[in-house]
Amino acid sequence: MSALPPAPRPCGSCPYRRDVPSGVWSEDEYHKLWRFDGETSEQEPGVFLCHRQDGRLCAGWVAVHDMDESLGFRLGLSLGLIAPADADEIRDYTTDVPLFDSGLEAAAHGVRELERPGPSAVRMIRALARRQA
Repeated sequence: MSALPPAPRPCGSCPYRRDVPSGVWSEDEYHKLWRFDGETSEQEPGVFLCHRQDGRLCAGWVAVHDMDESLGFRLGLSLGLIAPADADEIRDYTTDVPLFDSGLEAAAHGVRELERPGPSAVRMIRALARRQA
């Protein structure tokens, strides 16, 4: 089964969004983000799916990272994880939602308050937990 193209906008808790509070996701989730930066041969070889578990590619990941230079995107296409019919839509994806400029920048923001998330992060964590339950 192929991953679906990204949603029209990154979800409200996307770790790439500038307006998502620090400390919402686990340290492991934030550390995944920067592994998609850098030279193609040094990148994480997988695709990054939306945290909503809806089978879509993460809209933030697609918007922030150049899919033409993405090892995960290239391998996803070659292994059938991404449908060739969706490739152009994914490559051309844009959003007006303010996002960090890189996975490293998003990760640095995310871990900054990991030990003591603020009130807005706690509310978002609780809402995500309710949704998963």
